[in-house]
Amino acid sequence: MQIEILGPLRVSSQGVRIDIPGEKLRAIVATLSLSPGVTVSTSDLLDELWGERPPRSAVNSLQGHIARLRRALVTRSGREDMRHVIRTSGSGYLLALSSQDVDASRFVADVRLAGRKSVTDPAGTISLLGRALDGWRGPALLDTGHGMICRTAAAHLEETRLLAREIVIDARLALGAHHEAVPELEQLLSRHPLRERLCEQLMLALYRSGRQAEAISTFHRVRHRLSAELGLEPGPGLRNTLAEILRQEESLLHKAS
Repeated sequence: MQIEILGPLRVSSQGVRIDIPGEKLRAIVATLSLSPGVTVSTSDLLDELWGERPPRSAVNSLQGHIARLRRALVTRSGREDMRHVIRTSGSGYLLALSSQDVDASRFVADVRLAGRKSVTDPAGTISLLGRALDGWRGPALLDTGHGMICRTAAAHLEETRLLAREIVIDARLALGAHHEAVPELEQLLSRHPLRERLCEQLMLALYRSGRQAEAISTFHRVRHRLSAELGLEPGPGLRNTLAEILRQEESLLHKAS
């Protein structure tokens, strides 16, 4: 079975789509898929489905939802063995799949790998993360309820998605594609105006494109936002990049952010 949560929940088995009916059943699948092969406690599932004040019948209701989920997997896949994908385990339930069966787990692993190889193999990094980013179909965990576990996981996955784009941009800058990087960086920084790594990347791309004044202006714009919204000054990396631009350091032509 394959589970996709980088967008609306999508479940399939041997190429056959399996519709999961109802928000609570989708929330159970999504919550279990965040840690495939690992037991999620009954109490955590109750919190995810009903929040801090579950009804008195919540444990029985959860058991009923699990039974309906198992029936749905069997009926909609036409495979009796699908009943055992959702297993009772100790004080909770687990999804009997590997991390390779869940798109989010594969994506996080690809980003970690790309982070390690980006300096030595920028072209390979762009290819790897291009495929990984293409797997997104919308906001993570889009239709799987509003519990704390899924909300926290969605925020982490979106942060990892942004990190992946930053790694790709570093690789492009390493290959000399600074002109092409500027429009994407301007768009990303407009959406994440306090993101210092994006600011540093944009400053480098602008400087290497012969636009030193715009690079300096970018620094001051972000510095103002950091001060006004967070009461903070830019970090040392961003300040050092500004100083190197002002000195027109030769190393800037080869520096990675």
